[in-house]
Amino acid sequence: MVIELNEQEIFEEVKNFLNAEGQIKNWPSKQLKKMEVVRYLSTKFEKDRNYSEQEVNAIIESWHTFNDYFILRRSLIEMGYMNRTKNGSSYWRT
Repeated sequence: MVIELNEQEIFEEVKNFLNAEGQIKNWPSKQLKKMEVVRYLSTKFEKDRNYSEQEVNAIIESWHTFNDYFILRRSLIEMGYMNRTKNGSSYWRT
């Protein structure tokens, strides 16, 4: 059973990993917290919209401060919050 949370509930789960502006300030060590942080980040992308890799990187850059958008972008894909074409030219929120 999948439980849908609203943005405020998702924020509450990850607020210890966010700065005052709501940006992700550090990458959790525990897998469950990583999943919660990535779910929070996924809410920054619109549904039913395609993004270029550059747009995805820019959005991720604006929502974190620890300078590793690669791990966040990869986690969005691996955890199923986003998908992309094989060549990486188009990304979308799932």
